Amino acid sequence: MLKNRLAKEGSEPVTNCNRLKMRADDGKMRETDVASPEVLLRLVQSVPSPKAEPIKLWLAKVGYERMQELAEPALSIDRARETWQKHGRSEKWIQQPMTGQETPNKLTDYWSAHDIKQGQEFAILTNIIHEEWADVSVQEHKSLKGRKTQNLRDHMSEAELIFTALAELPTRQIAERVEATGMPENRGAAIRGGGIAKRARLELEEQTGQPVVTPRNFLPPTPARLLDS
Repeated sequence: MLKNRLAKEGSEPVTNCNRLKMRADDGKMRETDVASPEVLLRLVQSVPSPKAEPIKLWLAKVGYERMQELAEPALSIDRARETWQKHGRSEKWIQQPMTGQETPNKLTDYWSAHDIKQGQEFAILTNIIHEEWADVSVQEHKSLKGRKTQNLRDHMSEAELIFTALAELPTRQIAERVEATGMPENRGAAIRGGGIAKRARLELEEQTGQPVVTPRNFLPPTPARLLDS
């Protein structure tokens, strides 16, 4: 077995694999080797087989592209545009998240500087804003679109992106005005900022007869297509 051979060779990625009980094809819960994506990719690099060579070449290509982006950050913007184009996004859709990224960045910068911890507390406040303007949580919005782990913004319509920004902008400005610090004060700013966008959403829906929050999403191309590109 490859795992046993690599373990005997002292492969570090193998030692980072764990065993969890998962449902097998026969319906029974059986212990299964699991690992994080990073560990799995490192295991691929350890596989002594010509069949693994295409993935190894792809990993080398991605690593080199990342090195280029570190030297010239503007390249990451160009590659993001290319990736969205391959996923079938229109130029109009692509322009929205690229020009609107400054709004969420300024909000998270404010949180970081005012006693909000990255990770769970960021997620809690983000969800509060989202529930206020959209009347659904981030997870409920993902489920509506049939998504699970993907970035919700990547599957939003133009209107959903705009209203998300419309909720984030007043949240930051209200927080700045009252000098909100810590979770309780920033929670209040999040509720008020999200409420502003909600009132605008309801007005638009009344005028157009169309819901802003929809199941519409953007399905990515197959992994093979991405690897070939």
